[in-house]
Amino acid sequence: MLPSVPFGEIVLLVGLILVGGVVTGILAGLFGIGGGALIVPVLYEVFGALGVSDAVRFQVCVGTSIAIIVPTNLSSFRAHRARGAVLMEIVRAWAIPAIAGVAVGSAVAAFAPGAVLKLAFVMIASVIATKLLLGRESRRVVDHLPRRGGMIGYGFIVGLCASLMGISGGSIINMILTLHGVPMHKAVATSAGLGVPIAVAGTIGYMIAGLPQQAQMPPFSLGFVSLIGFALIAPVSSLTAPFGARLAHALSKRALEVGFGCFLLLVCLRFLLSLVL
Repeated sequence: MLPSVPFGEIVLLVGLILVGGVVTGILAGLFGIGGGALIVPVLYEVFGALGVSDAVRFQVCVGTSIAIIVPTNLSSFRAHRARGAVLMEIVRAWAIPAIAGVAVGSAVAAFAPGAVLKLAFVMIASVIATKLLLGRESRRVVDHLPRRGGMIGYGFIVGLCASLMGISGGSIINMILTLHGVPMHKAVATSAGLGVPIAVAGTIGYMIAGLPQQAQMPPFSLGFVSLIGFALIAPVSSLTAPFGARLAHALSKRALEVGFGCFLLLVCLRFLLSLVL
């Protein structure tokens, strides 16, 4: 409850989240993305410093990350749609099964230990990192997307992976679409469109999933979503992202892909070590 939170704890919480927002912004500007693949590991260290229980620590990181990327995805979707780049037929085909996947992921967060989410993050991030390190956007499996059953399956997998990892699914959607012959700019635009229902559903799902464990949450949380984290990280990271972007312009696209791939692998190693130490 608000009156029972010591003032010093509030100051520490705000201070550490602000630092986390600065780090997230610089990394987002450097690597050109602002999703959960950056926010989750930063929040994990922040909530660790605050002494948040390991029983809910990773869940809060994931839930807060999904909430933070809602406005970003909405803004990106509107911009891409105005340019006519969003493949709305894919968004419509994947939206409902993706939300179903999000619901399953939220249920896992509610009942499974945090170690399960860590392992899911490591597995998904490792796949994304491997794709980045191998490079070649032109690489494809087939030249077209599957029929209705396959599309439903893809949508469900995207929603499930996104909700377990704390992302809107952009990296996964881009990977699937480009491997099926969709041009990168349309894949990026479409992932922004599908990211809106995924992120909104994920935020609601994690809020509800965490309510039974509300007593273990950091101050000013609603379920598995830190409201202070949501309110502070997005604007602070937006202010600091240009510093990372300046560095990014001095590097090649390939160097950024390798850098982000290596960053993800280091995060995976960090989470794996936390499971055994």
